[in-house]
Amino acid sequence: MTEPHDQASRWSDLERPPLNVRALRHGLIRPGGLWNTLDVVASTGSTNSDLAARARDGLAEGAVLVAEEQTAGRGRLDRRWTAPARSGLFFSVLLRPGPAVPGARLGWLPLLTGVAVATGLARAAGVDTALKWPNDLLVTVDGEERKAGGILAERAGDDAVVVGIGLNVSLRAAELPVPTAGSLALADAVSLDRDTLLRAVLRSLERWYEQWRAAEGDPAVSGIQEAYAAGCATLGRTVRAELPGDRELTGEAVAIDSDGRLVLATADGVRHAVGAGDIVHVRALGT
Repeated sequence: MTEPHDQASRWSDLERPPLNVRALRHGLIRPGGLWNTLDVVASTGSTNSDLAARARDGLAEGAVLVAEEQTAGRGRLDRRWTAPARSGLFFSVLLRPGPAVPGARLGWLPLLTGVAVATGLARAAGVDTALKWPNDLLVTVDGEERKAGGILAERAGDDAVVVGIGLNVSLRAAELPVPTAGSLALADAVSLDRDTLLRAVLRSLERWYEQWRAAEGDPAVSGIQEAYAAGCATLGRTVRAELPGDRELTGEAVAIDSDGRLVLATADGVRHAVGAGDIVHVRALGT
């Protein structure tokens, strides 16, 4: 497999060097650890699709696939995710939680990943990353919350889950796909070194995942439910949930329940647990 750090002659932006795959492997792959393979490709359609195909062929848990550029990256609801080459982190990991974790608890994996990414970025980039339910990563740019990344978890076969993460790192204002997007650079991160950031995120993900799996996926015992609620920018706000079947529900986001669903309290005093849908923040906190 071609390693991007050997392709210096192909750099199109000297401020965006390729990832150092040898150093990443040295820093992340260790005996007894979760991560056992790490590959970096110059370009691919979707790291999730690539890793899911390999998972169905029996690839072991702990594989990491990183792309310097994704040409057909996907978010929730099949939304496209595009960014200039080497401007962000675009990667997927393969997890096989095993029979100890009930299938009903696998829905916590994207929320767990959000907690892990936020924790890792706080340490490595000095940026407060808020979580918008269920899988958006928000940073503050000029006093406004902006989406800087997203998470997509997909089943791959009977026992595997592929979790994909996309994060804008060095994107400049003129390169944003939409004006409401953001990046670590625009949020004044103290570090934009993608090697450092990727190591921090993957180490954080390993810690949270092993803690959750040791608790047999229990979100309360593992601390995931409390940690997610503490970092969730959606709670305490009035939101509009755009639900399957062209339905809408507006209410105050009051809790994350034991199944990872967002609980809305509507004006009639009824609480509704939302497990799928698009969430729009209607009112900011404190207004």
